[in-house]
Amino acid sequence: MAITVIARITVKEGKMPEAIPVLKEIVQKIKQSEPGCVHYIPHTINGPKGKNKIIFYEKYADKEAFDNHNKNLKANMAPLNPFLEPGLEIDVCSEIL
Repeated sequence: MAITVIARITVKEGKMPEAIPVLKEIVQKIKQSEPGCVHYIPHTINGPKGKNKIIFYEKYADKEAFDNHNKNLKANMAPLNPFLEPGLEIDVCSEIL
């Protein structure tokens, strides 16, 4: 069964222009190295409530693919960490249909 994740991170004030190119490299690495990762799409949020926020829409083919992603997450995200505030919010979702 597919697993969908919504994850949220906060970028340090003024660091978004530096963070985005690093994030693009990370996304490409994940897409190339994790065949069970169906979607891994970061989004910025428009408007003042979304300032410095990045939301990820992630979809994995199955639990094994999701577990593989989590196993590699710390190493994959390491280049982005200097630009981030502490904390990560994750919602694991179940599809209705």
